[in-house]
Amino acid sequence: MLDYILNNLWQLWTVVAILCLILELMSGDFFIMCFAIGAAFSLVAALCGLNLTAQIIVFAVCSALSLWLVRPAALKYLHRNQDERLSNADALIGQEGRVSQDIPAGGHGRVAIDGDDWKATSADQQPIAAGTKVRVVARESIIITVEKV
Repeated sequence: MLDYILNNLWQLWTVVAILCLILELMSGDFFIMCFAIGAAFSLVAALCGLNLTAQIIVFAVCSALSLWLVRPAALKYLHRNQDERLSNADALIGQEGRVSQDIPAGGHGRVAIDGDDWKATSADQQPIAAGTKVRVVARESIIITVEKV
């Protein structure tokens, strides 16, 4: 069995590359993909007849070069229109929702946005009735500030 694996290392490198690509699909950081690239180059080295030591060196060098060259270029290309990535809560600013519980003047009520219910206060400190369409203008911890649309 071990002789078969050592004589067909290209199959091992193929499995490693595919597993790295599957793991990359789950993470999306283009980090594990660099190891898939290294495994692909090692696959080519195995098919060219290089020994195991040379294949491991090819894997290490190509993975490191991918981390240094490919990953930054891929991240820059895919995130070229985003200056910063907003967290889920920060992405609320500008979203529209409906008041689910009256917001009294100077007090707190509730606003439903995309299926989530947030504690909210009025931007102009005026009461807002339930059912009114509002837009999020600010967020302080878990309390959002809204204005009428």
